[in-house]
Amino acid sequence: MDHHDTQRAPGQGSRGPLTGVRVLDIGNVFAAPFAGALLGDMGADVLKVEMPGTGDPLRGMQPFDGEEPLLWAALARNKRSITLDLRREQGQELLLRLVAEHDVLLENFRPGTLTGWGLTEERLREANPDLVVVHVSGFGQTGPYSPMPGFGTPATAFSGYLYSTGFPDRAPVLPPMNLVDYVAGLFAAFGTVTALYHRDARGGGGQDVDVALYESMLRFLEGMITDYDRHGKVHERQGNQVPATVPLGLFASSDDVWMVLSASTDRTFNRLAAAMGREDMVTDPRSSSNRARVENREHVDGIVSAWFAGRTAAEAQQACDDAGVPLSRVNTMAEVFEDPHVAARDMLVEVAHPKLGTLRLPGVVPRLSRTPGTIRSTGPRLGEHNAEVYAALGIDAVELDRLTGEGIV
Repeated sequence: MDHHDTQRAPGQGSRGPLTGVRVLDIGNVFAAPFAGALLGDMGADVLKVEMPGTGDPLRGMQPFDGEEPLLWAALARNKRSITLDLRREQGQELLLRLVAEHDVLLENFRPGTLTGWGLTEERLREANPDLVVVHVSGFGQTGPYSPMPGFGTPATAFSGYLYSTGFPDRAPVLPPMNLVDYVAGLFAAFGTVTALYHRDARGGGGQDVDVALYESMLRFLEGMITDYDRHGKVHERQGNQVPATVPLGLFASSDDVWMVLSASTDRTFNRLAAAMGREDMVTDPRSSSNRARVENREHVDGIVSAWFAGRTAAEAQQACDDAGVPLSRVNTMAEVFEDPHVAARDMLVEVAHPKLGTLRLPGVVPRLSRTPGTIRSTGPRLGEHNAEVYAALGIDAVELDRLTGEGIV
């Protein structure tokens, strides 16, 4: 991967597996646009459609470097930008001309919004019967809550996830980033490529993909769902303990470094016991199986905590590495930036930025051996690609000036 080759237009010159796929991203802020960024990483030509004058609200969100929005630069990578007012008839007509030439439409408006503007399912399908339309919303396109507004953070609460986070004597703890939006974006991207595979490899037609924010999180809660279904058990807040396995959690070294240990399988625990010089725990009925260790959590965690307290972080890491026991210090982002493994995996990619010189962004995930994804540009300027996109539709400079003056573009 050439990390510095960022001068090509997004979607052009890519060798990624989605090269040739054309995506219209008319969404705002996080979930649907993140799906677009993932598709762009893999080579799709993603055209971001924004409101004239204001653009995506993501452009106004922290952090900034001077006047440059850094989150926008990252989340809108590998996209082109045009402006178009979808609420006006002429704007809709132009969008439908674009729809005719694209494979995918990504949107995350409240259900009913596009129809209210006149961009009905029928009009979209008339423009392109093979279109894959990806809807992302708080509660989905159907059901009694579908018309309600939905953002990612409230979705963590509705899904049941938030109730179990934090310590038992305190309020639930919100995730420190837009967790559900990113998770929903993953499902939206997965739904997109699944629908494209059905259309193109299986001879199917276009279809709708319906992604609900809360359902994206609910899908991750398999253990809590099955436990409640069979036992009526609600998982209460347990701090840093993980209900299903012991020992798994945070432990403090003698030099006051927090470390996360996972010895959830019996084989891994047996290796940990040997590393601690406590082979007796392998046969002790209180710790000889994961089920027994969960029932005797305080006893087992007490022994493990004392072992960590007697060693520096480096000593504990070395001992666990040698024994084949998963352990990691709790890294700050500064430590992530300095880590040689992160560097060796190209997971902090230096990308050219038109105003800042360069900006390091997260690398492409997953890594493909034959057709790797690439980061070809940071987030575009508002309307940066108006001239080239509208010219391709047959709109000359005079007409584009008229549309711009009337606020349609």
